[in-house]
Amino acid sequence: MQLFKHIDRINLLDKLIRQKRTGTPNELAKRLGLSVSRLYNVIDELKGRGAPIYYSRQLGTYLYESEYSIKITVDITLLDEDKMYNISGGQKIFSSFLFTTVFVE
Repeated sequence: MQLFKHIDRINLLDKLIRQKRTGTPNELAKRLGLSVSRLYNVIDELKGRGAPIYYSRQLGTYLYESEYSIKITVDITLLDEDKMYNISGGQKIFSSFLFTTVFVE
């Protein structure tokens, strides 16, 4: 599923930034299996959500301006039938990715 692949990429991107070893945008895009323009879109999306990412030409890597970490997880849980009431759902589209949200009260 594309969503899980995208989550893995974001988690790897965060790891490489914290380790200060992303390389150039071209190298990073290749490592993540993205085009350079798509990499820029992902970084812009993360910046828009508050991630203090910048590129250091001197070090040749992306960095965080301050202590920062991104971690995206997915938990899959089997629900008991007695807990499956008042379920509503919807869909939201962010940056060409489709996310479905389900709320259980």
